[in-house]
Amino acid sequence: MKNIFNEEDRGQVGIGTLIVFIAMVLVAAIAAGVLVNTAGFLQATAEDAGEESVNKVTNRVEVLNTHGMVGGQSDIDNVTMTVRLAAGSSSVDMDQTSIKYLSSGNVTTLTNDSDAGTDYGSGVQGDESQFALSEVTDDDSSFGVLNSANDRYEVTINTSAIEGDASSLTGGLNTGEQVRLEITSRTGGTTQVILTMPQQLAGKQQGEPVEL
Repeated sequence: MKNIFNEEDRGQVGIGTLIVFIAMVLVAAIAAGVLVNTAGFLQATAEDAGEESVNKVTNRVEVLNTHGMVGGQSDIDNVTMTVRLAAGSSSVDMDQTSIKYLSSGNVTTLTNDSDAGTDYGSGVQGDESQFALSEVTDDDSSFGVLNSANDRYEVTINTSAIEGDASSLTGGLNTGEQVRLEITSRTGGTTQVILTMPQQLAGKQQGEPVEL
């Protein structure tokens, strides 16, 4: 069989083939750039979502104890909770914290009224859409912001104004009734508290505190 191979022959790449090759390289480079940008965007989004999720779990308050104040109709006219930062939580601004109030007959969302000077214990009634805030301990005089493990605030809710006739101090929570409170910070951290009114309120004096 005759050998037709000729060492003097040379292959040449046409201009069309070269253009196609360059186009393929450019497309690959653009695709790689898009993938890198997309990966960076997804990473940043995942980090933000992770941070928000952590904040919703950690940035919240802890309720240490609760008590109610007996009204003139042998009911609970207001509820007071002592709160502090939950373990691992960063600062919680109570001015930007809301409380969802749920009872058998009412659902409302309360905001902070700490500047109004409301004194529910003395019978001065506040707005049914707000809660009162008072200082127990505050390390750095930053009232309104829980930013230390030693900070303690009292949160007072006027159940008489929410449940009934605030002007006549009637219509609070009766014996055996239950109320659920959801305390939500600005970042979404939520603390749930379920309170049941004492079974024995008869004989209690108006203005007398009772443990809940």
